[in-house]
Amino acid sequence: MRQRYLLKSSTKEKTTDCSATPLYDDINKNIERLLNELGNSSDVSFRMVESPYQKTLKAAVIHLDGLADENIINENIMTPLIQGLKESNQVVTVKEIEAQIPQMLTVSQLTIKENWHEFMSAVLTGDTVILLNGSSKIFIGNTKKLQSRAVTEPTSQTVVRGPKDSFTENLRTNTSLIRARIQDSNLRLDSMKIGSVTQTDIGIMYIKGNADERIVEEIKERLKEIKVDGVLESNYIEEFIRDDRTTIFPLLLNTERPDAVVGNLLEGRIAIIVQGTPFVLIAPAIFSQFFQSPEDYYQNYYIASFLRILRFGSFFLSMYASAIYLALITHHQGLIPNTLMVSLMAQRERVPFPAIVEMLVMELAFEMLREAGIRMPRAIGPAVSIVGALILGQAAVEAGFVSAAVVIIVAISAISNFTLPSTSIVNAARGFRFILIIVSAFIGLYGILLMTLCICLHISSLRSFGIPYFSPFAPFDFKEQKDTLARFSLPSLLKKHQNK
Repeated sequence: MRQRYLLKSSTKEKTTDCSATPLYDDINKNIERLLNELGNSSDVSFRMVESPYQKTLKAAVIHLDGLADENIINENIMTPLIQGLKESNQVVTVKEIEAQIPQMLTVSQLTIKENWHEFMSAVLTGDTVILLNGSSKIFIGNTKKLQSRAVTEPTSQTVVRGPKDSFTENLRTNTSLIRARIQDSNLRLDSMKIGSVTQTDIGIMYIKGNADERIVEEIKERLKEIKVDGVLESNYIEEFIRDDRTTIFPLLLNTERPDAVVGNLLEGRIAIIVQGTPFVLIAPAIFSQFFQSPEDYYQNYYIASFLRILRFGSFFLSMYASAIYLALITHHQGLIPNTLMVSLMAQRERVPFPAIVEMLVMELAFEMLREAGIRMPRAIGPAVSIVGALILGQAAVEAGFVSAAVVIIVAISAISNFTLPSTSIVNAARGFRFILIIVSAFIGLYGILLMTLCICLHISSLRSFGIPYFSPFAPFDFKEQKDTLARFSLPSLLKKHQNK
């Protein structure tokens, strides 16, 4: 219910333009208006500070508990402000105090605004606001203290050799991890807020001169067109800005590894960082990227090439293994060697269901075990999924519900998924596997070939911010083959980029 509310389009109209509304000169009226707009929330904290020589000369320090750093407020705002008002032992005007406040306060960043929208935005984002009685100006001190977990090892994209740090839910932490690796003045960070309710911070990072300026502007335009109440994860952004919203193939790459983002930035791509999620989006993305692991560049390129080819093979095996078995056992028995055919028929002799029912039951059972292993507590999830698969498979064969060959085929398909470094492409393979199973049951290998042709045509028609999704295979680019199916040596790759 919450996500449905946040995803709905923001069509409500404001009765007044708060962005241009000035503040009152009376400090009490401003505080009263703030409390009314926030519904007298208990986490609104404010303290009045008065001059000992002029009772009308007073200031209010306002912030939200939990979002602002109390130590910074006490040491860099409250103490200097009280001390400054005490030292003003002569009659001073509000204008004079306004000029003195920037010298009084010792916060790292202090801005001066004059409208109500900036006032509310500063309070709600964790800054501290100083109001002066008799002045319509507000002084905003940077005191944000967002709670976030520490930088830890990646959970979804682990490597044996390579950096062990990963992104967190804090946008500034994520940008710092990237800047620590790219210490170049051409690294750009553009920011915006999306979501009329959540006001989620979005960061767009790219290297000027490497990234295509037209793609950068296109990404910014698409982000500006997003009109929703809230953004809770980067997939909210992905579904709005992708070129084709109907395809099952991922058109943007997501990763929680800073080194993977830096590698893509160096290749001219753009990173989209969303506050509240450790997964950063990379655009544009092509099909072959989803089979590349950061570890490919941290080990010998012969081994990396072998593993990358293995991943491509695993992808097609996970999609086609079940469908090809079903097509052969149902329609093309003549293509199976006699000895193997006799063994398969002996296994199926006790099975009371058609081959397609047998296959779909086992595929769905393995999908349920996979989902159960993810949702269960981490300490017992993997053990339950593995033990459950073994017991379920053995019991099903002994009871005569399925044949042993089907269990083997389904297990091979499931294991093949785990060799792929991107869960997005795994989900695409899982979806097409069921389509191919159904088609092969009715038409056999002809249906598989027809469906393969449709998939190839579909992939070839896709674009990611104008870049052909199936490149460099279609359109074919011989020079780009050095880092697709196989990885050439780093000097060879460097020479390729220098020749562009």
